[in-house]
Amino acid sequence: MADQRPIGYWLRLVDGLIDEQFARTLDEHGVTRMQWQLLNVLARGQASVEMLDAAVAPFLVAGGETTLDHLTELIDSAWVDATPTGYELTERGHGALDRLTNVVAEQRTVMSAGVAEGDYLTTVNTLEQMALNLGWRDDA
Repeated sequence: MADQRPIGYWLRLVDGLIDEQFARTLDEHGVTRMQWQLLNVLARGQASVEMLDAAVAPFLVAGGETTLDHLTELIDSAWVDATPTGYELTERGHGALDRLTNVVAEQRTVMSAGVAEGDYLTTVNTLEQMALNLGWRDDA
């Protein structure tokens, strides 16, 4: 195990590869990864900008980027409505999310090919525990 690369190497590499693949895949369907994340959050119900920012915080670029920077195109596409109390998916947005969910599911299948389901779940659970050990809290 002395020659094995550390977990940080693999985390950064896989994270970058996931970002690249999802960006290409979603771009083919006219959305960004951040817009995909926002659609998923809004599928759970109406949300304010603050709620959206908190839910997608790991995906925001440091330095003041907010979800507002990504909502305009979703509103222009009639996938999201702005209401006096926040934002919500439209019927058209729900349909788009359903189609995108199938595309992303295919991508996840490709990504996890050759990995046993139990191994995948163990990996996710292990990473979650490591994040908790390092001070992360799931407040979303």
